[in-house]
Amino acid sequence: MSLPDPPLLLITDRTQAVRPLKEIVSSAFDGGCRWVMLREKDLSSAGRIALLGDLRDLAAPYGATVIVNGDIDAALAAGVAGVHLPQNHAGIGSARQMLGDDALIGVSAHNLEEAQAATDADYITLSPVFISPSKPEYGPALTPNGFEKIARQVPLPVLGLGGIETDKASELASAGASGIAVMGSVMRAENPAREVEMLLRAWTS
Repeated sequence: MSLPDPPLLLITDRTQAVRPLKEIVSSAFDGGCRWVMLREKDLSSAGRIALLGDLRDLAAPYGATVIVNGDIDAALAAGVAGVHLPQNHAGIGSARQMLGDDALIGVSAHNLEEAQAATDADYITLSPVFISPSKPEYGPALTPNGFEKIARQVPLPVLGLGGIETDKASELASAGASGIAVMGSVMRAENPAREVEMLLRAWTS
């Protein structure tokens, strides 16, 4: 399973959003984002499914990929591309069975042991690379050097997550990341399209 292109995963968080979430995602698509994860854990299942449907419709004209954090049933009900699961989740096999062989399934990891345990996934996010304003209590930071040491030992694509600002994206590319995952920098941006453009420019520089 190949990752969406470009390999920039936008993770949603309404608590940080400075504009309505659908406006932010639409603007991010305008800026070149082609991969979004709905991560709104406070929503009811029905609310999550409804919002996933809205994001799926927004994504369609761009050929973009929509996945959901943790809710396999919602992914199935909304007809989105896949699911991202927490570490030690026992549902990778059942997610694959429910969503199909073409589903995009990711897993969160924070160290080498967790990264190596996610062998049945299509990709992992490895965090926190930097201390993140979104989750300042998470740490210590891996740093690009620590990220590289882990990523080089994992056969799956590894995305860097945590504190990825425009001036940090190129460091992750040099450290062997297969992509980057961002949340707050885009959720808080007055111009999400511009923020995505700058992140992608830094990633490819």
